[in-house]
Amino acid sequence: MSVSRKLAPEAPSADKLADKLSARERILNVASELFYHQGVRAVGIDTIIAAAGVAKMSLYRAFPSKDDLVAAYLERRNLEFWERWDRTVAAYPDDPRAQLEALLDAITRRTVSEAYRGCPFLNTATEFPGSALPADAVIRAHKHRVNERLRAMAEGAGVRDPQTLADQLQLVIDGAYTAGQALGADGPAKALASAGRVLIAAALGDVPTKTTA
Repeated sequence: MSVSRKLAPEAPSADKLADKLSARERILNVASELFYHQGVRAVGIDTIIAAAGVAKMSLYRAFPSKDDLVAAYLERRNLEFWERWDRTVAAYPDDPRAQLEALLDAITRRTVSEAYRGCPFLNTATEFPGSALPADAVIRAHKHRVNERLRAMAEGAGVRDPQTLADQLQLVIDGAYTAGQALGADGPAKALASAGRVLIAAALGDVPTKTTA
């Protein structure tokens, strides 16, 4: 008696895997630039396909919907954000106050740069207020994590009320993101570092240090 057996599907070749990864990366690279500089709603799938030089099916194999592509764009921006953050604070080990001030300086420089187009998380949230899209979960997780990291450094610095300082710093940082996008280097975003130092000093009950931004 013969026994029939269902064969396992053939594993894709290394070349095919490389081609798929390459197409996905091209799509995500192009989408990230277009979404950031032009806005998510303004950029259609056909524009991304043309700019990436891929077939429509390649895009939908990598990202089943535009919503998934937007979420992937924000996840990439999230990783890039934390890489910058960690590089900045690593220069001041065991000195949480210096880490906070270095972050304020770094964010100030970024928000007044010519290439700055705002916070990608706030920009996307503004385009899709109150949504339940995959991107919304990424945005909320990112902003909550920022608050948690600020609170941890405030606590390490010996602040009496770490949560209040974290909330205050996040508020002025998000305000600088918006001002930097709208008004550039000549706007109030340039005051972020000095404003943050005043808040830190007040929370510690001492005199603010000189701004180095």
